Order: sequence, then structure tokens, then C-alpha cells
Amino acid sequence: MNLINGFATTIKHLLERPVTVQYPEQERAVRERFKGRHALKRYDNGLEKCIGCSLCAAACPADAIWVEAAENTDEERYSPGERYAKTYEINMLRCIFCGYCEDACPTEAIVLEHKYRLSFHDRRDAIYTKERLLDPPPAGAPDTPWVTEPGTFDRAIPIMQDPD
Repeated sequence: MNLINGFATTIKHLLERPVTVQYPEQERAVRERFKGRHALKRYDNGLEKCIGCSLCAAACPADAIWVEAAENTDEERYSPGERYAKTYEINMLRCIFCGYCEDACPTEAIVLEHKYRLSFHDRRDAIYTKERLLDPPPAGAPDTPWVTEPGTFDRAIPIMQDPD
């Protein structure tokens, strides 16, 4: 009797559609609230949103984020405020993808996106630096740092430098 029940279960499941996804050729869509790889965002004009306040590092329960702030100057402007993140690093081996950094950020600079491909060949590759995290500037916007007119840091209008 048990043998017949076992065959019946097997035949019933043979007619169902498989749930297996052929990864990496096919990728399954993630849920809307999925928290994946981090990204540092920019404003529409190309300036960085991160102001180097280190609130994300303070909120991180795994102590995976390290931020070193520096002052913006008229010769080198990275963000619209007084400071910017000179160094921004996330140790992905320590990160638990809780999203507290995203919640703590006052400028919405750090975002956990839907990218989930995170593989490393050694421990050094697991530390995501600012260069790896920062989104490219929008189309037509110059990359940072900018040269600005003195006293216009609140508006931060770039002065296009002569290529010569």
C-alpha cells in the first residue's frame, strides 16, 4: 500500500511545472522590499548626496560601515553642503543587510538596491569603497569634484574648466 501511495505522489508532481530557475541564465525577480547591494546616490546635477555625517555608520549594528568626512572647498566641491565623504567603505562580510544605514541617512544617499550578485575572490574584494558604491553621474552632468564660484556652495553651479 505504501508503495502505491509513493508512486501516486511521484506521478502527481511529474505533471506540475518545475519551480527551479536556471541561474545564472535566468534570474528570478526579487520582491519590492528586498535589500541587496548598497549604492551611493547623486543629485540630478551630479553632486554626491553623501555629506559625510557618519549617521549610517552609527546606526549599523554590525559595525560594517566606515566614513571619513572632509571639507568641501570652492576648488573641490563634491556635495552641496559643507562636508562630503572623503572615504566611504562597507565591509560586505560584516553587513547583515538590515537597512538601518538607509533609514538613518538624512539625505537618502545610501540605498540598498535589488542587486544580489555578491561574490568575492578574497577578503579585500569584500570591502566596497566609495568608487564601487557611487552611482555614475546622470547623463549630461559633470563628475565630481567641481570648481565653484566663491560663496556659492549652497547653489553649487559648476564652472566648466577650459580643457587646455
